[in-house]
Amino acid sequence: MKRRTFLTKSMLGVGGLAGVADAGLAKAEATPVGDGNTGPSTGLKDTVGRPVRITSISFANGLPLEEIVRYVDQAGTAHVDVIAMPETCRGQTENTQEDLNGPTLKAMAALATKHHTYILCPIDRRRGTSRLNTAVLLDRNGKVACLYNKVFPYWAEFDLHPPVDVGEEAPVYPADFGKMGLAICFDVNFPEVWKGLADQGAELVLWPSAYSAGTSLQAHAINHHYYIVSTTLTRDCLVYDITGEKMHYSKSEHVNVASVTLDLDRGLYHENFNLSRRDKLLKEHAADIEQDKSLELEQWFILKAKRPGVSARRLAKEYGLEELRHYLDRSRRSIDERRGWEFATRIRS
Repeated sequence: MKRRTFLTKSMLGVGGLAGVADAGLAKAEATPVGDGNTGPSTGLKDTVGRPVRITSISFANGLPLEEIVRYVDQAGTAHVDVIAMPETCRGQTENTQEDLNGPTLKAMAALATKHHTYILCPIDRRRGTSRLNTAVLLDRNGKVACLYNKVFPYWAEFDLHPPVDVGEEAPVYPADFGKMGLAICFDVNFPEVWKGLADQGAELVLWPSAYSAGTSLQAHAINHHYYIVSTTLTRDCLVYDITGEKMHYSKSEHVNVASVTLDLDRGLYHENFNLSRRDKLLKEHAADIEQDKSLELEQWFILKAKRPGVSARRLAKEYGLEELRHYLDRSRRSIDERRGWEFATRIRS
């Protein structure tokens, strides 16, 4: 597949499942994305901003399914919005392939329904005669909401029998709390994957992996201004803010369970062309909006809501503030128009 095609294609909701979902386990209907005026679809009307509560459960291959079920079940009792597990969480050997009707996804579907939560369950997936490294996203009703087939498998995956097939698209799924992107392990080394997620509007990226990656993940958070949450076979969890700052790191000897709450309504802005509008907004909505953070060296600032029922990002847009990601995209397009050709295309050629 050509790189430009890879960057421009998207796989949103059930539209991305056409022709790839196995028969049996039900597919989800597309869910409206939260608008920032309320919390996620758990009925939280008194929350500030647009919080999403995520639990990352990290463990090495070999953990019995009944033990995985126990950890996921326990995490679900905290009424989180997403529970995520590591890459090929049941292993990736000659005997670990499952289809969408296998025991792992059946168990996870029951738990997603029980706790009314999204569950990200990556598996060594069998589809007919082919093999895929697939992250399966189940919705709050236990239905398949989105499938992501790893677009950059690691070299050892081609030595398996059968070898892992190469995926073609990195998806962003419109969950009820916001736009959630998916990437897997070795994808961290390829910037086009992460730019593609940003181009589709990702606000949060979940990254199941075999290893930790560290500042490689941080670079993508800095460049694209979405949250990143990892869950790994090395039993650790990293969380990066929309500024690229590390929000959380934890590691355990056996199973690492990490829970974070992220506000998807926080907006990141450059000082360029925004300062007078920001000052007017903060003056006229002092009870509603505040500046959460100012990064002096980068000349960035973050705005967030102060009370329920207020969307900082929506209000900022009404006052003409342009978010940093959009500002940089517009700048790229406008400058390319002046030169008469696309700089990125010329560099690649």
